[in-house]
Amino acid sequence: MSITVNLDVMLAKRKMKSKDLAEVIGITTANLSILKSGKAKAVRFSTLEAICKALDCQPADILEYTAD
Repeated sequence: MSITVNLDVMLAKRKMKSKDLAEVIGITTANLSILKSGKAKAVRFSTLEAICKALDCQPADILEYTAD
């Protein structure tokens, strides 16, 4: 896939655990794990917005496009 999810990087930069982020944004840790692993087929804008708000970042800090 040409979209890379850099959520682990942002979590490390903000010194936040996945469990804590999941609680703040209101999704299960399992769904957050699917998103972090890049296995998610889609992400809701509301979820992306909540992640960006919680981590004080931009969508481009989390999602990265690379040409195949």
